[in-house]
Amino acid sequence: MQEIMQFISRHPVLSIAWVALLVAVLFTTFKGLMSKVKVITRGEATRLINKEDAVVVDLRQRDDFRKGHIAGSINLLPSDIKANNVGELEKHKAQPIIVVDGSGMQAQETRQRAEQSRL
Repeated sequence: MQEIMQFISRHPVLSIAWVALLVAVLFTTFKGLMSKVKVITRGEATRLINKEDAVVVDLRQRDDFRKGHIAGSINLLPSDIKANNVGELEKHKAQPIIVVDGSGMQAQETRQRAEQSRL
């Protein structure tokens, strides 16, 4: 214990950085565990679509959506969800919602916004 205290006193910046990283990792981990928003695999998505009649929301641009998309998916832009312009999803509130995009980067953030809107 005394060695740890000596290290902290000799290297305060490194110690603060380590504690900050630890807090960030713990926060991210607990936030992910407590969130209703989950990252799922392709197999889980297929099961949700086939067994639980999940609704797929595609966040890609309209041109990309027209080139090819998951059968039965709904095309909404992230800006539509930010503006709470989600009338098409209102009738699917009771079903699981799977949010997809081209890279996976926008899907989780947008899904969290939709969750806050009680979708």
